[in-house]
Amino acid sequence: MLPVASTPVPARSAVPTARIEAFLAEERRETPFLVVDCDVVLDRYAELRAAVPSAAIFYAVKANPAPELLDALVHAGSSFDVASPGEIDLALAAGADPAKLSYGNTIKKRTDIARAHELGVRMFAFDAADELAKLTAEAPGSTVFCRVLCDGAGSDWPLSRKFGCDVDQAVELCLRAIDAGHQVGVCFHVGSQQKQPDAYRVAIELVAEQIAAPLAAAGGRLSHLNVGGGFPGTYLTTGPATAVYGAVIERTVVRCFGDDPPVLITEPGRFLAADAGVIETEVVLVARKSLHDEHRWVFLDIGLFGGLAECLGEAIKYPIVTVEGDDGGPKGPVVLAGPTCDSADVLYEEFRYRLPMSLGAGDRLRLLATGAYTTTYAAVAFNGFPPLRTYHLPPSRRA
Repeated sequence: MLPVASTPVPARSAVPTARIEAFLAEERRETPFLVVDCDVVLDRYAELRAAVPSAAIFYAVKANPAPELLDALVHAGSSFDVASPGEIDLALAAGADPAKLSYGNTIKKRTDIARAHELGVRMFAFDAADELAKLTAEAPGSTVFCRVLCDGAGSDWPLSRKFGCDVDQAVELCLRAIDAGHQVGVCFHVGSQQKQPDAYRVAIELVAEQIAAPLAAAGGRLSHLNVGGGFPGTYLTTGPATAVYGAVIERTVVRCFGDDPPVLITEPGRFLAADAGVIETEVVLVARKSLHDEHRWVFLDIGLFGGLAECLGEAIKYPIVTVEGDDGGPKGPVVLAGPTCDSADVLYEEFRYRLPMSLGAGDRLRLLATGAYTTTYAAVAFNGFPPLRTYHLPPSRRA
């Protein structure tokens, strides 16, 4: 029997694919676990290529670094955004060309820069003078991307407080990088799960008017423009069609840079991997905190420390469906929490999911669109709980 939707599922498919449904029907596996259909990853890759045809796609490995997924994207022709020596090794092990890796973390040890350069990596991000000095010393002649601040308005997960510098500093750093013999690009991130395509227009215009123009006036040139990620997964709230985002980006680049645009790059992570995954979890306990509580506490065998860290602040709201425990009767509001002995391990309390009143211990739920930023956030052994089990269904075809 198909699961019963307990919360609204958006129109674009976060619903499990036929391949995932078949996998889940094979046997009753120990929970919690994640299953990912790599066919969906390839579908999203093709969708983004069609939406932004002039851009090179650099998959953000941090979203889901599974070897099966990376292998599929290597064969599809993807480039990769890497954040650490470990991610570089994973991408290279999957067959990626080191020249198609961008070391996008702005905080890197000098030794890690040197090793990456020795392996053939030639693209690096920075947002500070000291970081640029390390790049000039350890990765001479490389292409460097100065990350600029964006406010993240319209996104569920803003990313600019820790990363990036203002435009005045960016101009100075870019000129310094050019003088040091680097090709210079600019990168930004409009925020993860960005639901307003116009955010890309605002950011591209900022770069063109306040960075590229002063560079040109000083005799320099912006060689690359990396518009980052931010394209949304299909959660309870999502954004417009991918083609809308692509049209905004392509149109703005043409308008701002004319017939001599910089090399355009996108860095999707969540967009490619999220909708490909489903987490199956078991209810451990259903409880009320008083005789008069209108809501129940539903404790699952997965929580913040088991892979659902993006529930912090209830920023990401996954579609949830019941697999068992729904007798067709009424539903009621619940607080969802994890299994650990940590009072912070609460997933959703302000936003009230509605689950069957008949739900009890041992029943199972599925969290949809969980293919990104779950396994990589899972603690190794917090409270003695093992890491999230994962299964990746390899592609049924080559892109």
